[in-house]
Amino acid sequence: MRKVFRLAGIIILAIMLGIFVINSYESDTETMAGSTKVGVILNGYKSDRNWSQSHFEGLEKATEGLNLEITYKENVNTYIIEGLIDELINDGCEIIIANSFEFGEAVEKAAVKYPEIYFFHATGVGEAKNLTSYFGRMYQIRYLTGIVAGLQTKTNEIGYVAAFPISEVNRGINAFTLGVRSVNPDAKVYVRFTDSWTDDAGTKEATEKLLDSHNIDLLAMHTDSLEPLEIAEEKGVLSIGYNVDNSKDYPNTFLTAAVWDWSGFYETNILRCIQGKFEGYHYWEGIETGMVSMAPLTEKVREGISEVVEERAKLLRSGTYDVFYGPVTDREGNVRIGEGESMTDDAMLNAFDWYVEGVLIDEK
Repeated sequence: MRKVFRLAGIIILAIMLGIFVINSYESDTETMAGSTKVGVILNGYKSDRNWSQSHFEGLEKATEGLNLEITYKENVNTYIIEGLIDELINDGCEIIIANSFEFGEAVEKAAVKYPEIYFFHATGVGEAKNLTSYFGRMYQIRYLTGIVAGLQTKTNEIGYVAAFPISEVNRGINAFTLGVRSVNPDAKVYVRFTDSWTDDAGTKEATEKLLDSHNIDLLAMHTDSLEPLEIAEEKGVLSIGYNVDNSKDYPNTFLTAAVWDWSGFYETNILRCIQGKFEGYHYWEGIETGMVSMAPLTEKVREGISEVVEERAKLLRSGTYDVFYGPVTDREGNVRIGEGESMTDDAMLNAFDWYVEGVLIDEK
């Protein structure tokens, strides 16, 4: 008799579990049945082979599993973004994505104005009930590309074209230089700022002045203009790219790049919006998540370098090591991070206003 009751209990449990699974499946199916309108505001073009394209490709990959209707607004500047957000919401967009740090003020104001709309701000640091900001620890990849540069250079003079002297850019410059000097203490990194993310003319001028002023045989970049790669290819200077893998376009000089893959982040977090499970956070994801990575090394990279890079990458992925662990000394010889200490996330994100030993800033 006990066996009969036990068997009946198992059958009832199985039926209940089946009902739960069916209801759960039907719930997800209903959630995905209607399309969701998404407005995407890019500071460049979706085919720019650069920062904006990295977001476009990530979103397009995310749409493979989600029923989204996406409107892209390209080459947007700060003067028109507030009106553009209003326009997209009036057109029925339930999710707004903005991909530039410069859009932060407008996005945060709009999040207050439209509490029922979900906002995504790439490179920002704000958060609210309906606002999430997100970025990756690209400084980890810049450190690895710095190792490539330090082992590859013959002149020990490396160029670095950068947009603005802000925390995001400064930590990249510093991480890159720490990577360089971890394998080549004699090397120097010469930096020139363009004061723009996308201005091709200004970036071209900064790149040419940098190359004219020093014996640079390798050029790195933190800008959304491709001019550094174009000029490097033209002049036969080795290059390290940013945002996407452009190796096919620069076959004679391209070594690798620090690249983005936003697809996993977008798919996960847009789905949370659709399911009503969104929570506003500031995400800062590392190499272990796949959001940031290094493009495959090209055949121009010297033999033996890949093994050194992979050894350091394993340490970063393990979580037991990070770039800004002490001792770290600044350009004036001051110890900024002591032995056994590490830089806090808050300091890296918001207060990186100094440079490590080995960085030389070219003044205009």
